[in-house]
Amino acid sequence: MLEKNRIRQVLLFLWILSLGLVRGQVSYSIPEEMPKGSFVGNIAQDLGLDLKRLNTGKARIYTGDDTEYISLNKDRGVLSIKERIDREVLCEQTTPCALHFQIMLEDPMEFYTVTVEITDINDNPPVFRKNEMKFEINEMSQTGARFVLETANDEDVGVNGLQRYTLNPTNNFILKLHSDPDGNKNVEMVLQKSLDREKNDHITLMLTALDGGHPQMSGTIQIQITVTDANDNTPICSQPIYKASVAENAPKGTLLTTVRATDADQGSYGTISYSISTEAVEALFKIDSDEGVVQLIGDLDYEKQKHYQFNVQARDHGGHTDVCKVMISVTDINDNKPSISIMSKSNAISEDSSKDTAVAILNVQDQDSGENGKVQCSINDNIPFSLKSTSNNFFSLVGDGDLDRERQPNYNITVTCTDEGMPSLSSSLTLSLQISDVNDNPPVFEKALYEASIPENNLPGLSIFTIHAKDTDWKQNARISYILQESTVKGDSISAYVSVNADSGAIHAVRSFDYEQIKDFQFQVKAQDGGSPPQSSNVSVKVVIQDHNDNAPQVLYPVHTGSSLVAEMVPRSADVGYLVTKVVAVDVDSGQNAWLSYKLQKTTERALFEVGAQNGEIRTIRQITDKDAVKQKLSVVVEDNGQPPRSATVNVNVALADSFPEVLSEFSDFTHDKEYNESLTFYLVLALAVVSFLFIVSIIAIFSVKCYRWRREQMCYKSNGHLPVIPYYPPLYADAGGTGTLQHVYNYEVCRTTDSRKSDLKHMRPCSQSIISLNTTGTLTLPHAQREKLIIEDSDDQVSSYSDMSR
Repeated sequence: MLEKNRIRQVLLFLWILSLGLVRGQVSYSIPEEMPKGSFVGNIAQDLGLDLKRLNTGKARIYTGDDTEYISLNKDRGVLSIKERIDREVLCEQTTPCALHFQIMLEDPMEFYTVTVEITDINDNPPVFRKNEMKFEINEMSQTGARFVLETANDEDVGVNGLQRYTLNPTNNFILKLHSDPDGNKNVEMVLQKSLDREKNDHITLMLTALDGGHPQMSGTIQIQITVTDANDNTPICSQPIYKASVAENAPKGTLLTTVRATDADQGSYGTISYSISTEAVEALFKIDSDEGVVQLIGDLDYEKQKHYQFNVQARDHGGHTDVCKVMISVTDINDNKPSISIMSKSNAISEDSSKDTAVAILNVQDQDSGENGKVQCSINDNIPFSLKSTSNNFFSLVGDGDLDRERQPNYNITVTCTDEGMPSLSSSLTLSLQISDVNDNPPVFEKALYEASIPENNLPGLSIFTIHAKDTDWKQNARISYILQESTVKGDSISAYVSVNADSGAIHAVRSFDYEQIKDFQFQVKAQDGGSPPQSSNVSVKVVIQDHNDNAPQVLYPVHTGSSLVAEMVPRSADVGYLVTKVVAVDVDSGQNAWLSYKLQKTTERALFEVGAQNGEIRTIRQITDKDAVKQKLSVVVEDNGQPPRSATVNVNVALADSFPEVLSEFSDFTHDKEYNESLTFYLVLALAVVSFLFIVSIIAIFSVKCYRWRREQMCYKSNGHLPVIPYYPPLYADAGGTGTLQHVYNYEVCRTTDSRKSDLKHMRPCSQSIISLNTTGTLTLPHAQREKLIIEDSDDQVSSYSDMSR
């Protein structure tokens, strides 16, 4: 038992030593049997962690099994008791007894090791398996004879465990204690005074087992001794210790060893019976009471207990006994697969994560020992991850290469752990890991250059075509917006020509296009994703305007002016095919829309002229006769080849004469009519201008009179604020309440000519000798001397009026 505790202490030391490889560690010590909710320690303070970090890192406790005795309060950063802890159930006799668990944090992934030592309290008394022990001791037994007593069991450890025994009364017997190397205490009863059956054939003793706790606890058992007649030899074991080993998977009934003892007595006093005196192993081992053969009757597990030690008592029928020890070593068999536990795991990792970024922390345990317990772990090949051992039984799955979500959006990583036993056993675990997207790809257009056409005279808002770009990123990083890049076309912003739908990339015409003004234009569109920062790319777009037949032909020759009449003169002696003139026309459209053809629509003599369908040349097709009129008027139709066709008509005047005077006499009526029309138009325009001018002058005159009257009233009011305002009118004008005409008569002489530009207006001096002139603006004026005289007279009249009123 002592060796077992030492082994566990060494393992605990190695465990604590391995913890130095992790992020951090902290240790606490608490007694067992603390109530739920009791304070254990301030883990945040002891590890130097911020309370916010505990919450954002989703702090949790990882124990590796289903039982959690300690809970973590993330808000306060403290550890407390979650379940009642019984040290004897948790660790049995192992010392020290400790709980080991990890505090796991995420983002970034970290873990801290916590050790909580459970100290013992004296909550268990020593307990004997039986209520009494019976011995038959011969009265001839010599002093010093030893009798092995049943030991008590105390589940507590240390000073709280079993410390000593007492025997009462001690008239014939005393106690002697023996401590084994493993710490177990064996007690023997030694005869110190000879027995006399005739005086006392039955003795009752009380054996008490005491622990060292406070308060002290104890257990008792009665010893019933029957004194018999003489049996002067005791059994003797052939060897004090019997050793055997057995595999942990050995079947029940396996023979382990044979205990042998001899007794020199004869008869029943020399017959020996064997029994196991250690209660703890009775469920695993048994011994044949006659032959001393030790057999396996239970299931062994090397991982639970590696060694067993128990006492075998050899007793003759006279009551003499001897004790020998049996030590069974359990050998390990590779019967346990490695156990893989996920301490912490990330469901996703960013594709721009650096190497050695941890995505999972694993704990691997193999309950076997030696080579059977050594574990090697690996992951599947050809993935950008690796498995690193951080400390004993702990592995970190970290990034080990470049990640690209667009190439591989997720990984199924299989972790395989194999022990080194023969045959080896293995376990595997598959982890699913998503690669989260980073905006590392710009939008890509399907074409390097887009080219589209649109017919001219289109309706504004017409969809020209749609551009499309792809982004291999995901979600928001792949959401593309289309933006029209600012540029100019013939001095105007490109936005005045086209618009781009930001979501669909559809390009619409903003205006109606005219092929004759612009035949094509080019601009750029930017595709920008929704990442942060955004990625973008540009593409060039060329729009070609398609021509429609929207322009009629334009005749360049012959040219008609508003004031003259043009006529082509053809001598009457002209031969057939004589070139009279050539109609020249153009069409600003293009292609077949600009192909022109010529034909005669109306002629005076149908068979005298013809026009070339392609060149527009007008020629005679026969000889001119005396019957042909001098005046010939030809209507030439110029038509393009569009659909539908458009045309223009031009009149060509042809004079059939050999001399110019003859031509003038024939065309004079045309000229007279034209001049008459031109004169009529001129007079109409002139009359409209004169009426407009007079209307404006009247408005100005009325406004001037109103202003003048208002000003005179203001002057009179300011000159004497105590006098009433007396209306005053200039001597040359009537009161507004009168007839509204001038007081004097004026004579005018009007001279008119046929030419309105030479008309004249004169005025005569009236009888009253008042002088007034009408200037070119139509306003009435007086000479300077006359104006001064009127002003002086007006002032004198006003003074006289004021004087009369004051009197």
